[in-house]
Amino acid sequence: MEFTNTFFLYFLIVIIPIAIFVEYTSEKRKREFIKSIFSTENIRNLFVRYDLRIIELKKVLGIIGLFFLVFSLAGPRFGSKLVNIKKYGVDVIIAVDVSKSMLAEDIKPNRLEKAKLELSSLIDKLSGNRIGLIAFAGKPFLQCPLTLDTAATKIFLDSITTELIPVPGTAIAEAIELATKNFVQQERKYKALIILTDGEDNEGDVEASALEAKKEGVKIFTIGFGATQGELIPEKDSAGKITGYKKDKKGETVMTKLDAQILQKISYLTGGKYYQATDGEIEVSRIVEDISDMETKQLRAKKYERYEEKFYYFVLVVLILILAEMFLPDGFKKRI
Repeated sequence: MEFTNTFFLYFLIVIIPIAIFVEYTSEKRKREFIKSIFSTENIRNLFVRYDLRIIELKKVLGIIGLFFLVFSLAGPRFGSKLVNIKKYGVDVIIAVDVSKSMLAEDIKPNRLEKAKLELSSLIDKLSGNRIGLIAFAGKPFLQCPLTLDTAATKIFLDSITTELIPVPGTAIAEAIELATKNFVQQERKYKALIILTDGEDNEGDVEASALEAKKEGVKIFTIGFGATQGELIPEKDSAGKITGYKKDKKGETVMTKLDAQILQKISYLTGGKYYQATDGEIEVSRIVEDISDMETKQLRAKKYERYEEKFYYFVLVVLILILAEMFLPDGFKKRI
């Protein structure tokens, strides 16, 4: 047996002794008052039709009724039965760009930190689906394989920095290929890939990778970070102070800008959608809605014991006791 509200059990320990004490004290005072104004003979004549045993029984019934009433409020549950719970969802891999261009501050605090915030929101809102995590720059790396444990996925958030992958570049094509390999190969649906990137310095044949992913049933959703007019990439010291701006091999200052066109094409080819990052993260909610509209599969089946609510049995006892107290006669042969 278990209880849904154990507070009432503690309350029961207090209320019953108080009820007994109040009833005893009240009855004692009542008798003393009657004896103080009537003689013994008058009392016998007045209460000749009453039986003290029945009167005491009715009081006991009232206290027992109070006990069961409070007990029922504690929500007793017993009589367990096996319940089979099935969870349905899709497989979602989220790929995050950790290249140096993601340090540009055209989105505050910078593109990468904004992407990590949206990644955290996506993990929370997609809870119930299997989620995996890929970080990529010039090469992709599987940070977390597909799992239903969203808390485990979020552990990797702090490790996502531009130092994670030393190979420069933005290998979106390889990230798509790695994600495609980590989905269940025997299925041709239930798969979603979300790419968070600025899309710049793209390497490899992205369109070919996207089409191959489509054959495997993968829908690609992309979120673009940055401004189309371009932004400098700051270089900072250990204290976070800007010491200069990133330069290319020729010594010229690098300007980085969002390449929305390639991200739109990737999404279009696979039946997904492209969104641009916003302060209000509207794009996160929309992607979650898009994925919730996808066909789902059974991800997990679990059996567990569930106790059934039985408080109504005790409420029935309370009603019976109340009716018994109401209709039980006080007696006919009372003697004091």
